[in-house]
Amino acid sequence: MSLCSDVFRRLRRAPIAAALVLLAGCAGAGGVKPPSATVNALYAQLDQASRGYETALQQSRAGDLQASQLTLTQSLDQLQKAAALCGNTAGCDPQRFFSVFDHLLRLKDGDFSGNQDLDSDVDPAQAALAAGKGGAASLPQAQRSVTLLHGQKLSELIAMNGPVKAALEMWLTQWRPQLMDAYVNYQYLRHEMWPQYKQADLPEALLFGMLAKESDGKVHAVSRSGAAGPLQFMYATGLRFGLNNDSGFDMRFDPAASARANAAYLNEQLKIFNNNLELTIGAYNGGEGRMRRLVGDDTSVSFYDPRIYDQLSQETRDYVPSVLAAAWLFLHPDSYNLKFPRVDGVPGSITLKRPASLSELTVCLGTTAGMYDGWFRTLRNLNPRLEPEVEQPVGAVLQVPKPLERVYAARCVDGPWPILAQDLHNAVVPVVPPPAAPASVNRAGRMYKVRHGDTLISIVRRLRCSSVQEVAEMNRLKHHHIRIGQTLRLPACR
Repeated sequence: MSLCSDVFRRLRRAPIAAALVLLAGCAGAGGVKPPSATVNALYAQLDQASRGYETALQQSRAGDLQASQLTLTQSLDQLQKAAALCGNTAGCDPQRFFSVFDHLLRLKDGDFSGNQDLDSDVDPAQAALAAGKGGAASLPQAQRSVTLLHGQKLSELIAMNGPVKAALEMWLTQWRPQLMDAYVNYQYLRHEMWPQYKQADLPEALLFGMLAKESDGKVHAVSRSGAAGPLQFMYATGLRFGLNNDSGFDMRFDPAASARANAAYLNEQLKIFNNNLELTIGAYNGGEGRMRRLVGDDTSVSFYDPRIYDQLSQETRDYVPSVLAAAWLFLHPDSYNLKFPRVDGVPGSITLKRPASLSELTVCLGTTAGMYDGWFRTLRNLNPRLEPEVEQPVGAVLQVPKPLERVYAARCVDGPWPILAQDLHNAVVPVVPPPAAPASVNRAGRMYKVRHGDTLISIVRRLRCSSVQEVAEMNRLKHHHIRIGQTLRLPACR
């Protein structure tokens, strides 16, 4: 083993300051030109910022949160400034700054402010869930930091490699609308789905990552291959985990049941693959049978090993890092200049005072509470058994976010909005009669000699009672090709 290989092996266990010394020693080995004084000064700032970060952690653990916040802010500012200067300084390696940044995120995981990131924006509505309001006393406060997978920090299981970085960029750019939709949808479904994961000892970030990639949090999503529900179960797999038919309702569309089945599937596969998370996620997308055949007895093999990675479909090769990247962003949004919206996800319910469909309720609720895309998706997600156009009777109980209880009473019981919604819902669309059946055809037919300028299409159009396919079959034409002087048999219209 070379000196540099040994250095990099030891880096995973070394403190930040010692790691930088080891890196610098390795960079200077083998005849490589040592860094300039300017570059060394930037690396020293990086070292200082790293030590400050660790100091902030120690202050947080000691309960001095105010001092910890100040130290943390100063350290991150110093790290950011040094990184910016590095990009414009010859001989400075920006990758070193990214590596330290990645390491600090993992170091931070679960250590600030009683399992809460100091720089995260805690949603007061989710804090209310933690306090036991809205019938959700068993739910913990929404947290983006501490999250364990069978005793291991999820962040330590996510390799920040090329595929995951590329997926992070996609979520932050082209897929950003889907990420935001998934987050909002998930917050309203959280009280149904997260307890299933919590009971199965699985991290919430993983649930969000799978939900975001599978359906954007749309409960009624159905793929071209027939996978259905918020976590996209195939029919046979769903049956294996209890997602059957309940009085005509496909249980794959039930958020709680779907999350429970998903958690059971993942725990089953984690046991098979010895807690190898990437192989397990790959099995969920590409099939556990195929993954087991590829892996064999070596469950320690990396998903990215060419023996595995190269044999998988492009969909699965993209799927695994995409799920992990979405989970990582759920853990550390602020560290990637990402801010998720505030969502009051406390569950509630309404009892209809007048008949209404989900569509009518969407119209009368409008854009209240800042829901500029309207409440249709949320109402459908929370009431998956209801057809959105079917009017529900007086006395029917519907699940809604808690803030909508008062809005319903104010807008959707009396006044102009429910009248408008009902008028639009009951609008009559003219029914266009189907086209008349074509004239009957004498299949005995007649003969036609092809002339200059004729095409099979033009001949059939003149008939007005047949099709190109029929004439082609009658004359055994290949590729609908005809020639001048050729005699065709045509059906005789009558």
